[in-house]
Parts: sequence; structure tokens; C-alpha cells
Amino acid sequence: MPLKKFLLSCLCVTIAAVFAALGTGCGGGEGGPAEPAMGRLSLGITDAPVDQATAVVVKFTAIELKPEGGDSQTIELNPAQSIDLLALAGGSSRALLEERSVPAGRYEWLRLLIEADANHPGSYIDLENGARYPLVIPSGSESGLKLNRGFTVAAGSASNFTIDFDLRKSVIAPPGQSPNYMLKPVLRMVDNLRVGTIAGTVAAALIPVDCAPQVYVFTGADVLPDDLDAAPAPDVDPLISVPVQLDAASGEYRFRASFVEVGAYTASFTCDGDMETPEGEEPLVFAGNQNLTVNANQTTTISFAP
Repeated sequence: MPLKKFLLSCLCVTIAAVFAALGTGCGGGEGGPAEPAMGRLSLGITDAPVDQATAVVVKFTAIELKPEGGDSQTIELNPAQSIDLLALAGGSSRALLEERSVPAGRYEWLRLLIEADANHPGSYIDLENGARYPLVIPSGSESGLKLNRGFTVAAGSASNFTIDFDLRKSVIAPPGQSPNYMLKPVLRMVDNLRVGTIAGTVAAALIPVDCAPQVYVFTGADVLPDDLDAAPAPDVDPLISVPVQLDAASGEYRFRASFVEVGAYTASFTCDGDMETPEGEEPLVFAGNQNLTVNANQTTTISFAP
């Protein structure tokens, strides 16, 4: 079958930088240089459920950190970590690094190196029809997945962050590239002390047989919802979109968006989730726009009803 656009919900990488002051600037001996303050870095990965796939495997090979005013340092993952992201749902996670000692201070960027190129297809997607396709990043082994937002590793205290890989915006099967799926990463980084969760239900009456239900979350109150596309600002794009799924136990249609930063948002529901592509403009029909506020370490609950 010909390849088509393949839309995934987001996955998240959680950085838990758990710091103990291994040195506070004391010299190693009389007249000796001061030892830098250090911390221990733990890195895990988690994911939300996705449609149309039975496995989404990404092979992580290294993590690169760039301190402010210094040279970058690369932490090799030995062995490399091949992780099925679909196995990490419902808030579970898997560690990439556990309490690795790193210098405290300000960092300019972080990069995850993965094996995902045409010659070494270590990352792949399995679809429900039994087909397997490589997941490829152009020059992925060299450029990796880079997050340019700065962050601080605090000495003697815990610093926890989450990197959100929004694969629904990033995974495409471009024409002429068969059989490879391409990953054009869209990343954001949040402080775990300043994030909450949005969860809720959608009435069954809003979900007909041909519905592909999704809830879109936009930054700010009273936002007029728009689709996900490549149009430049001031075009509105969702911060995150999540699938609505039937809970067999309760018979309710539920959704959940995790790692959302503290602030005001607009949430909206659409049945046109299967129309959405990262590079196109689709006339999606939204319903039930709601303003909401996310508070730290809390779940904000909303419901969409006729």
C-alpha cells in the first residue's frame, strides 16, 4: 500500500536532575584549583498512546549537553537504548540515564543522539497492517534531536525538566521517500515543578461512527482554534493535541494531556483528527471551546457535552 501521512500523539522525555553537592568550590590541596560543584543527572522517557501503530521504536545512542561558556560534553549510552514508545503509556517511563554526575550551572542546549538514518535504520514504526517502516531523521546520527532552550542544573538541590517530543507534528511520510517515515522534531521543555495535567471526557453523542476524536489545547484564553500547519505566525497552532479514547470499564470517552505548563489555555474538540497533517491546511471543525487554567502538580478536569 502507498505510504500516507502518519500522525502520532506526543511523547515526552523527562529529565530528573537530582543533585547532591559533591563539591562546593573547595580546593583539592594547598594552592590547587577549586573543584566545580556537581550534580547527578537522571534521564527517562515516557509516551502517550498513538493510533495506527503497534510499535514505535527509537534507538537512543548518546546525550550531548552544552554548558554556557564551555565545550559540549557527550554522554554515551552503553549499550544504546532501543525503546518501544507505545509500551510507555499512562504515566510510566523508562530511564535513559540514572544519576549521572554533571557540573552544576547554566546549559545552553541539550541534544539526544539517535540511530535513525537510511544506512542504520535502528528506529522504526510497526503499523496495524503488519508493515514495518524505518523512522529516519536526515543526518540523525550526527544532528540528533536538539533542544535549544537553556536550562539550569542547580547544585545541592533537585532540578526536574521534561522534554516533550510532539510526534504528531513531526512524523510524516513525504511523497517520493517510500518506505521511510521522516522525523522532523518539534520539541519543548518544561519545568516539572511548574506543570500540571488536563483530563476529561467527551460525550458519546459528539462521537459518531466516522469520528476521529481529538482534543486540541491552545496557549492562552479565548483562542479561536485552528489546525496544525506550517503557516507562519500569527497563525494559531495547538500547543498539544491528544486522542480521545473509549474507556471500556466506564463506557466513557476520555482524554489526558500531561506536562502542560502552568497558565491559561483554550481547549477544543474535533472529530477531524484523521484529516490533520503537519504541512497542510485542513478545514477542521471544532466544537465546545473552553477556557481553563493549569496549576502546578494538579489535574484540571473538563468535559465536552452537546
